[in-house]
Amino acid sequence: MTHQHLAFMMLINLIWGFALVAAKVSLGHFPPMMFTAIRFILIVLVLFPFLKLHEGRMKQVLIIALCAGPVGFGFFFAGVALSNPSVVAVVSQLGVPFATILSVIFLKEEVRWKRWLGIALSFIGVMVISFDPTVFNFLTGVIFVILSALVTAVGTIFQRQIRNVGVFEMQAWIAFVAAPIMLAGSFAFESNHWELVKTASVLQWGGALYTAFASSLIGHAGIYYLLQRYEVTQTAPLTLLSPIFTVIFSVMLLGDVLTTRMIVGALIALTGILIVSIRQKQIVDVGP
Repeated sequence: MTHQHLAFMMLINLIWGFALVAAKVSLGHFPPMMFTAIRFILIVLVLFPFLKLHEGRMKQVLIIALCAGPVGFGFFFAGVALSNPSVVAVVSQLGVPFATILSVIFLKEEVRWKRWLGIALSFIGVMVISFDPTVFNFLTGVIFVILSALVTAVGTIFQRQIRNVGVFEMQAWIAFVAAPIMLAGSFAFESNHWELVKTASVLQWGGALYTAFASSLIGHAGIYYLLQRYEVTQTAPLTLLSPIFTVIFSVMLLGDVLTTRMIVGALIALTGILIVSIRQKQIVDVGP
């Protein structure tokens, strides 16, 4: 990976590290489906000019849009609303071993015993976190985040295979598919929408704006850009700084308390994810 792309990946990690804290603030006011709908409506308004039909590839585009949009983010923001940002940051990294397992099945990427050990450690670490008495208070949120990681991993495999669909074109389709689905779900299962819109503070709107524009238009669009140039197992390890940034921000800004079991579980999980992500062969850069 070039130095420029490595620097870009570090910026993505920093953006994502703060995004969970920003989302948690907004989700203290907006219910999860409404918040997700607002996020994608904002993105549609900006990226609508990029919507373009891609003959022969629309099935893949729609699958990616569903995974990266209403399904993946629906589970994710439900998890953030019900859980602790520090825990969410670690558990969401299960997308790395999930993506690795799926890349073996569908992309025929080679995985040897060290990576299988890493996969085992990552799941053991999450189990250690999950059995912390503190986490029992928001275990449902953890389950939602695990489901989000699995769905996101499926989307990652399709992103790795698709060609000739631009970064912002893909983000536009994700938002275009997600916005009406999440809005319909919000009206069906949540209430007091207009009152929530009127009473939201600048900080709460700021969280929605940040997750829409910084997290998606820079973070997720950036990952899509890099996945078109590097293998899944090369890009995945470089996202490991994101949960570290989240823990720092959530402890400093939200007053999150980390127990010893949570710290130990996080170290086990992140060690396993790092092992999963270590390259076993040289990678040739395939794009600028």
